[in-house]
Amino acid sequence: MTRDHRRIPDTLQAEGISRRALLTTGVALAAAPLLGQTALGQGAGESPLLQAQVTAGSLPPLKERLPQDPLVVDLPAHGRRTGTPGGEMTTLIARARDIRYLSANAYTRLVGYTEQLQMQPDVLAAVDVVEGRIFTLRLRRGHRWSDGHPFTSEDFRYYWQDIIRNPALTPSGPPLFLLADGQEPKFEVLDEITVRYSWPRPNPLFLPTLAGPQDPYIYRPAHVLRQYHVKYAPAEQLAELVKKARVKSWAPLHNRMDAMLENSSPTLPTLFPWRPVEAGATRIIFERNPYFHRIDSAGAQLPYVDRVIADIASASLFAAKTNAGEVDVLARGLIMSDIPVLKQGEKAHDYATLLWRMARGSELALYPNLTVADPMWRALNRDVRWRRALSLSIDRHTINNALLFGLGKEGNNTVMEGSAMFRPEYRSRWAQYDPAQATRLLDEMGLKAAASGIRTAPDGRPLEVVVEVDSDTGLAVDTLELITEFWREVGIKLFIKPQDRTILRNRAYEGRAVMVASAGLDNAIPTAQMAPTELAPVQQDNMSWPRWGQYAETKGKSGEACDDPQAKKLLVAMASWMNATDEAVKARAWHEMLGLHSENVWSIGTVAGALQPVALRNGLINFPKTALYSWAPTALLGIYRMDELFWVRPERRGSNPA
Repeated sequence: MTRDHRRIPDTLQAEGISRRALLTTGVALAAAPLLGQTALGQGAGESPLLQAQVTAGSLPPLKERLPQDPLVVDLPAHGRRTGTPGGEMTTLIARARDIRYLSANAYTRLVGYTEQLQMQPDVLAAVDVVEGRIFTLRLRRGHRWSDGHPFTSEDFRYYWQDIIRNPALTPSGPPLFLLADGQEPKFEVLDEITVRYSWPRPNPLFLPTLAGPQDPYIYRPAHVLRQYHVKYAPAEQLAELVKKARVKSWAPLHNRMDAMLENSSPTLPTLFPWRPVEAGATRIIFERNPYFHRIDSAGAQLPYVDRVIADIASASLFAAKTNAGEVDVLARGLIMSDIPVLKQGEKAHDYATLLWRMARGSELALYPNLTVADPMWRALNRDVRWRRALSLSIDRHTINNALLFGLGKEGNNTVMEGSAMFRPEYRSRWAQYDPAQATRLLDEMGLKAAASGIRTAPDGRPLEVVVEVDSDTGLAVDTLELITEFWREVGIKLFIKPQDRTILRNRAYEGRAVMVASAGLDNAIPTAQMAPTELAPVQQDNMSWPRWGQYAETKGKSGEACDDPQAKKLLVAMASWMNATDEAVKARAWHEMLGLHSENVWSIGTVAGALQPVALRNGLINFPKTALYSWAPTALLGIYRMDELFWVRPERRGSNPA
């Protein structure tokens, strides 16, 4: 059975109204009808963790905590089991800031994707879209933040007027997804639970961004953050808070307290299934949100599991700790080469290793930086012959056998088989192993070999390429070590430079990194409706052209304008996609961009389709046995709904330490 518990109402389907029509007409995208109302407030849906607080009178009963129209998850109708609340589950993170990935795994969005990649309301009760440019968002009446304060249109107004429109807090202005052809929306508060965003032109980025793996949070808990805002806080009180925080002014204080993405502050309320209650040096503990808006069809409030414990450990120990039985659920940080170790520990430590298929463009891609500051490397990286020669020099079959047990898909960094956007030539063009052709291209460029066998760069230096890579990514380093041997055969010396991810990105943004090795396309299973922003020079985190992306993101205030004729074609195609309301036009834009990438080799793919191990304790159920795993659009584990995991073992449900 497929699982689509946030479905388009049957009446719309019967009338033949498609998903595309919902984005271009006045039809409302509405949630499923309320089920299981008779169980609400009768005790059947209350978590044992919260029942004592309800009995003591320190917490309202469930019926009073839920929205008037909670989101009902009808699990049995979609092949899942209705669960029983209770217990806790332990996972691992490599550093405290990685807790932000819980925002993806605990996927709670205004609108979100189902497992079938259909977009449905989640936090919102409904979305009405007119002409792809007028978006009316209706909240769930009675919905509350995790601290019990009402979640209303005021939280959207505060974000738009007091954060985004305030230059002290957002000097670069609205992010790209809130602009249509460079124009800001008209924002309106229609009533306590309804807001509207209107643009003169269609804005196809708006809903997909709201449903993305990184929540843009177009709302904020205004009742908490106003005390740090110069517009609302008494001057003397704010000055004291600024002094205590040891910052220069109210703006950095507000930014520090506005840590929605970090998801680790016990003082900042959330709409997520779990709220942070304890943040220590080695462990961060999350506890169920008493006001979470989802229930199952029997009336039990989600999440089923009361606590999530994130233990901090070195990433190199993740597989060993899982093997030793120290983990209840874990995916991020485990890699395909860990599978033998994970399988060895299953029987002794009572867990299973699910094997999901990675859905990204390439397990490792090389990104020659076309905006690097060094003039020699800039000219070299912009020469398509150089990029093609580097690609042709890589023996992907050897990489596949050595690191992915021969199970991967060899070729370019592109969309995967199974996507409607896939064409075989996108993966194969300039991606065969042909060192002889690579040698001819390098010779044609005048990169002559010296007596050492290493070619000479145009400025006389030895042709030594420094490839910077995240030090926490073992598979990337292993792959680069193999590529070092391949490139040496054609006269190129590769130096691997592992470093902290943040430092690496900053070096690329500043134009200091010549080449970066990182994962390929985050979204390798796109639909035509999903934004092709990864393919165009519009984001600074694309390591092929970070300064072009920076220019686009800051609207010309920093970075540099794209000046490469071929890359400019991507911007034209992106504009075509942005302005289209017809799905066929959007698909043509996708294909044009994918074709340009395969021909120009702006990123150099290696092997795709690795298996992602997902460790799951026996007795913790409701995850699919097989699935796709990626940053986008699955939001790591997100679209599989961690809040629906539950313990079938009564002894694990009873584990609720104070």
